[in-house]
Amino acid sequence: MQIQVAEVPIEVQKKRIKNMHLYVKPPYGRVVISAPLRVPDKAIELFARSNLSWVRRQIKRFQAQPRAAARQYVSGETVYLWGEAYGTVVIESVKPAYKIMGDKILLYLPKKSSMEWREKFMREVYRAELIKKAAVLMPKWEQLTGLKANEWRTKYMKTRWGTCNIVAKRIWLNVQLAEKPPVCLEYVILHELTHLIEKHHNARFYGYVAKFMPDWQEIRMRLNNLT
Repeated sequence: MQIQVAEVPIEVQKKRIKNMHLYVKPPYGRVVISAPLRVPDKAIELFARSNLSWVRRQIKRFQAQPRAAARQYVSGETVYLWGEAYGTVVIESVKPAYKIMGDKILLYLPKKSSMEWREKFMREVYRAELIKKAAVLMPKWEQLTGLKANEWRTKYMKTRWGTCNIVAKRIWLNVQLAEKPPVCLEYVILHELTHLIEKHHNARFYGYVAKFMPDWQEIRMRLNNLT
């Protein structure tokens, strides 16, 4: 369901929750309201109008962020790994591979590979790096919180940094986290582990997150800022 409030389109998601929640989501400022199943549409619209000034400020903030130019994955471009900038050096090779040397990432790529193919390969670079880092940080946060997932996996996601299947106790991590500072990955791990004891993003949920990471809001802002 979608409503229009002034110039702002708003996606409405009705759920089995007690209170309404308003989100302006990165990277482009998509506006979402989560509302209890029985709340009338008029009440949702009133809720949106009462928060319109805040919504506009958030959208403006996202729109003001610089947009990264589309990468071609050729020599001389800049890519980010764990929050640090690396220059790319593309080397012709029959067998795809990569190597990190100082502030450079050497990409061994087939000569006639397309931009789309190279983009997919770079995702696999990030996946490999994420798996190595998460293999250390997941046990760390499981020990700190006393919460344990049955398994964790990685995948490319466009709209979420992580997800948690609370029934299977399975956590998914977005491969793009490898572009961000490691503390952002730690926040996502803590966030998803917390879902094992609290499904909703309510006061109990964020109270538990704050217990282990008091500056989680600042870290979340860093996570959602574009590289």
